[in-house]
Amino acid sequence: MKKIKYLVLITGLISCLGFAMLPSFVGANASEDACKISLTSPLCTDPPMTAPEFVQILVNTLLYILGAVSVVVIIIAGIFYTTSQGDPALITKAKNTILYAVIGLIVAILSFAIVNFVIFKLQSPASGTGTGTGTGTGTGTGTGTGTGTGP
Repeated sequence: MKKIKYLVLITGLISCLGFAMLPSFVGANASEDACKISLTSPLCTDPPMTAPEFVQILVNTLLYILGAVSVVVIIIAGIFYTTSQGDPALITKAKNTILYAVIGLIVAILSFAIVNFVIFKLQSPASGTGTGTGTGTGTGTGTGTGTGTGP
């Protein structure tokens, strides 16, 4: 009976989390309407997404989901911990689950930072210092006026 209660609880939490993450669709398509009115609209002139931008969006989305799952696992392990009724095996299991979820959350945060740092470095232009020599020729014309005094 307890296993069924926990199974129903976990299934309900996962379902609620899944429904909360679903995108909401809107009936109006602003980009098509804006392009019909004016082709100079910012909605029509956006450049296509580059590969680093796509990778950044994909990885960040997956890491957000991983972070949310870690928080849910911590909550569920906390419920297991409070309902263990002093059973040492259940307490150890709940503590280990919390520990592994926190480690997963830390890994998600660090990988989020690393991915964004690498993408930022890939997108920023290269800079550096250097020396060089060169030669050149040129022609020019000019006019001028002047005043002066002499001895």
